[in-house]
Amino acid sequence: MQKDPRIETHTIVVAVDNEPGVLARVIGLFAGRGYNIESLTVAETDRAAHTSRITVVTSGTPAVIEQIKAQLGRLVPVHRVVDITTEKPGIEREMALVKVAGTGEKRVEAMRVSQVFRAKALDTSHTSFVFEITGVPAKIDAFIELMRPLGLVEVSRTGIAAISRGPEPM
Repeated sequence: MQKDPRIETHTIVVAVDNEPGVLARVIGLFAGRGYNIESLTVAETDRAAHTSRITVVTSGTPAVIEQIKAQLGRLVPVHRVVDITTEKPGIEREMALVKVAGTGEKRVEAMRVSQVFRAKALDTSHTSFVFEITGVPAKIDAFIELMRPLGLVEVSRTGIAAISRGPEPM
């Protein structure tokens, strides 16, 4: 089955009230319409104003992406919806913790690869490492693929955090 060439991946940032049920409503919007969430990051951004930021990475045709943004904008606790991919291009980063087990030459190679990728060893033992790596998702994917033959045990990823460039807020 061929992939539709019109399918695009977009990073959408949503400013919402930080209250119970808001995330469930946002996720429900996606689930109810069959939209896929590829990455989801949520955190409070302003304690005094009780606001949070939801960053969603999703895919669809341009029409589907516009529909997602419009439907998100109609949800009651939503203050603003911005497509970082097209409206206000920005910076995207992700963090991952990567556990690798190995001894001998594989251990040495894992350490060498981690230095090339500027990954930090957070935990080391005689038989394993836990690395922290931050960057664009493609960088993290490449690091994980190189660690696979060296004894990759487990991966924990944060999801994408994104912010627009320039002095203006989202």
